[in-house]
Amino acid sequence: MGDAVQQFFAVKAKIAAAEREAGRQAGAVTVVAVSKTFDAADISPVIEAGQRVFGENRVQEAQGKWPALKEAFADIELHLIGPLQSNKAREAVALFDVIETVDRDKIAVELAREIARQGRAPKLYVQVNTGSEPQKAGIEPRDAVAFVTRCRDVHGLAIEGLMCIPPADENPGPHFALLEKLGQEAGVAKLSMGMSGDYETAVAFGATSVRVGSAIFGSR
Repeated sequence: MGDAVQQFFAVKAKIAAAEREAGRQAGAVTVVAVSKTFDAADISPVIEAGQRVFGENRVQEAQGKWPALKEAFADIELHLIGPLQSNKAREAVALFDVIETVDRDKIAVELAREIARQGRAPKLYVQVNTGSEPQKAGIEPRDAVAFVTRCRDVHGLAIEGLMCIPPADENPGPHFALLEKLGQEAGVAKLSMGMSGDYETAVAFGATSVRVGSAIFGSR
């Protein structure tokens, strides 16, 4: 059994323990295995081990490896977890099953157009910049609920969840708590939060999915 497969099972065990600790239902949290920068040969053993949900940061990189893998494994669910440029909306709608990084009206307009054109509707999350970091994508927390409403009422998009990436040097707990509160206010069921270093904390704060890369695949 390869390292990535062993690490995958270790992550699953830690999530199960964190679910129990938080009094949450077993299996409440989905692992999104972040496979960016890894190729099909690295990813395949983890698929063989039973993982079906993967995350990629870049549309172009994902296009290079996932069409063949999705053909081989029909039940793969592929998430876009990196920033989406509006000129990549067409490719993103064609390839991804979930787009977690909707964060401005321009993207919402492009996605609505492509969903109508392609007849394919990925699930959509709004990315919230919980730390208000200027270098980071995501909508400001104070604007998040109004933006979700606008996506639904103006752009005709079904928004299923919220996503955040807390500042690297801060305790993630308050950021996860903020996202959970915004999720309740916006009436969304899903919260994508927590990465390799803090996913157990995220489980305690109500994450429905965690995005785990290096803890499974090793450092890039």
